[in-house]
Amino acid sequence: MPKTKLADRKKKNRKKKKDKRPAPRGVSRTSAVQHIDWESVELEELNPLFRRQYVVGKNVMLSRIFLRNGSMVPKHSHHNEQISYVLEGALKFSIDRKEFVVRAGEVLLIPPNVPHKVEALEDTLSLDIFDPPRADWIDKTDDYLRKAK
Repeated sequence: MPKTKLADRKKKNRKKKKDKRPAPRGVSRTSAVQHIDWESVELEELNPLFRRQYVVGKNVMLSRIFLRNGSMVPKHSHHNEQISYVLEGALKFSIDRKEFVVRAGEVLLIPPNVPHKVEALEDTLSLDIFDPPRADWIDKTDDYLRKAK
């Protein structure tokens, strides 16, 4: 076999092997339909007052966030559009000079690149949707959350 074909075959095999690596639990690397039970998704404790789970599709991320009363998410911004839906409890979002208290059954939409901070006014469970998925969460480079109160 000519060297160029052998080199091409080796390169193709390396790509195949790379694609076969398992994705972190809850992170999809395929476009196949998936049925996921939250119990099977890693519950990540970033600090004593903040825990989360997330599922990642090709273009969107769904996260389940547990914030204890008094938990603070420091002021930050990201290029991701965010929709926060509070299932239980209440969160106070500070955006610009405005405060939004979002209670159970309410939704807040945050456009990309808008600085915001969050305080849990009660023990809270929220579903947050991000488009595109939060690479900093997947790569575990979200230090501002891990050091937060």
